[in-house]
Amino acid sequence: MKMLPMRKLFSLLLLLLLIAPSDGFTSHTPALRTCSTTSISISSRQRPSASPIITRRIQRQPLFLLCSTVKDDEITSTESSLPTDPDNAALVAPQKDQEDVPEDDVSSNDDNPLSFFLQNTIFLGIAPTPDIVAIATIYFVEGALGLARLAQTFLLKDELHLGPAELSALTGLFVLPWTIKPLYGFLSDGFPLFGYKRRSYLVVAGLLGCASYTALGHDFGGLLAPDQMIPATVASLMISSGCIAFSDVVADGIVVQKTRDSDDPALAGGLQSLCWSSAAFGGLLSAYYSGSLLQVMKPQDVFQITAILPFLVACISLLIQEERQQQPKDDEIVVEMVNNEILTTNGSEDSLTTSTTTNGDLTISNGDSATALVATTDDDGVKGQIQALWDAIRQPSIWKPTLFLFLWQSTPTSDGAFLFFMTDELGFGPEFLGRVRLVTAGASLVGVWLYNRFLKTVPIKDILFWSSIVATPLGLSSLLLITHANRELGIPDAAFVFGDDVALAVLGEFAFLPTLVLAARLCPPGVEAVLFATLMSIYNGAGTVGTEVGALLTKALGVTESNFDNLGLLTIICNLSSLYPLFFIGWLDEVGAASEQEEEEEEAAQVPQALPDDSTKV
Repeated sequence: MKMLPMRKLFSLLLLLLLIAPSDGFTSHTPALRTCSTTSISISSRQRPSASPIITRRIQRQPLFLLCSTVKDDEITSTESSLPTDPDNAALVAPQKDQEDVPEDDVSSNDDNPLSFFLQNTIFLGIAPTPDIVAIATIYFVEGALGLARLAQTFLLKDELHLGPAELSALTGLFVLPWTIKPLYGFLSDGFPLFGYKRRSYLVVAGLLGCASYTALGHDFGGLLAPDQMIPATVASLMISSGCIAFSDVVADGIVVQKTRDSDDPALAGGLQSLCWSSAAFGGLLSAYYSGSLLQVMKPQDVFQITAILPFLVACISLLIQEERQQQPKDDEIVVEMVNNEILTTNGSEDSLTTSTTTNGDLTISNGDSATALVATTDDDGVKGQIQALWDAIRQPSIWKPTLFLFLWQSTPTSDGAFLFFMTDELGFGPEFLGRVRLVTAGASLVGVWLYNRFLKTVPIKDILFWSSIVATPLGLSSLLLITHANRELGIPDAAFVFGDDVALAVLGEFAFLPTLVLAARLCPPGVEAVLFATLMSIYNGAGTVGTEVGALLTKALGVTESNFDNLGLLTIICNLSSLYPLFFIGWLDEVGAASEQEEEEEEAAQVPQALPDDSTKV
């Protein structure tokens, strides 16, 4: 086993440790929020990197973008769910005293030059409190975990000797933990772990992720037989993916809560920018070093270095300020009244009188006082949320666009087969692939800027239609590389790969960002957060379907690590299949129709109620 000199290895470890705490965080998301691209994986907030290889089709979901976008929508939904009636606000969200509000807000700190420098440079105007440092670090780590992306691919390919079809199939499985993100949210919100809703889950997820990468880095201590290595490796990679997804959800919840509780409106935008920047910075670093490190060491060594990152999350999470959830005793009931009175019973049956109504509500009264409180059980709230979600999904204006998004994302890919072609046929090494990931990550950022600058006002339907039309011939251009026709044209293989992937990365952002906007528009009031998370889970699940279908096609066409005769046919099928969802693009008209109907209802609601009889006649 070829090892780095200890001095170089120590320098690499020191570099990662110095970078992580300084800038902070982030998958899906996308990568990561993990994505099916290799440009950059951050999951974020909403999508994982389903494929750690060079994609040859439109790149639709970089996780770091998903993270930032989903957070914004979740913040909006959370704020909209707060009570607006001042008389009932205390029942749901008791107001804190001004002195109790944590000062995480955007504020200047002129007394400490170092804090002032950090606040206005690294932390984008937000005071670097321990909470903020922890949040930024968590998001940075989520982006930097792409460091093991190529190591994962080469471990399965070279160490475990899997073929293109098997690699593609397993790559799709690694995205499955990102398809159940709403479940993580329910667990974190409803079931405190060791008395904490956020901190404990982050610590456990960080330790599990560290353990899984450590096991991979040491070949499971040599305790497994050769035929047990593949199942154990797959299980470890699934656990690490799930830990990243869970940490992503919990971190998002912290950001939403801090934005909601703050009185400073500038905190929301500043905190979102900080999270996105941290994720992007971590993803950009990992994009290059994932290949350069693999060039001089084995995948196991890269996993050992990567294990430091989730362990850092477990440690830094202890800085998060969170009140311990107190479980009331059987003989103790604490109730906050509308008039800010707090009534408490300490075993005394004379203080409070309770009764249960026929619909399951609990009524609590104080002796002869007319003041009473009716509290609905949590089960009723969960049932109501599920019922509202079901009612929303049943509407044609929601399920038709959702089905279109599923079809749009579930088209097959040839990523696994093309990776083998680039490494075994063209002779590209890990360092080159890392450079391609870095360049395409930068191209994705350019695509985001171009979209926000020129295309954000263009109808979503038009963007998706024309991006598919343009992406198909661009994707088919890889046939020139497969047949080596590019060499006859005087274009080197490396230059062709760089140019092709940059174009696809930019175009991929044009196609991906409108899908986020579309998903946000589909969410009706009252179920915004849970429906958006559900839509993103469906979107990630569709990506898994596309990867698995691509694996089946690779197997059926006989494309292996040594036989690329049908790789061109596989490429043609995968690229042309991306056009068939356009036959259903008319379903997106339901979104516009629903919006117009809502506007008409709002206008009708503004009409004065007391009108002459003749005024209502046409």
